[in-house]
Amino acid sequence: MKDISIEERATKLAQYIIDSKDTVRGAAKKFGISKSTVHKDVSERLKKINPSLARDVRKILDENKAERHIRGGMATKLKYSHIHEHKE
Repeated sequence: MKDISIEERATKLAQYIIDSKDTVRGAAKKFGISKSTVHKDVSERLKKINPSLARDVRKILDENKAERHIRGGMATKLKYSHIHEHKE
């Protein structure tokens, strides 16, 4: 991602998040950049580059944020289900 412009990077990140419905953390891992960079690209920079795409990616990010507590609960349940299995 170092060979492309910031504008191109922001657009690619947004398109990836929209297509995959992935989180900021997932996109950062996929593209090998920090969560802060992904967030800044799709939340701030993209508004100036492509407002329509920025609105679309914002919808996905808002969905992910609303579901975050569910994913966290499932991860905790999975983590402790292994401990419970060993006791039986």
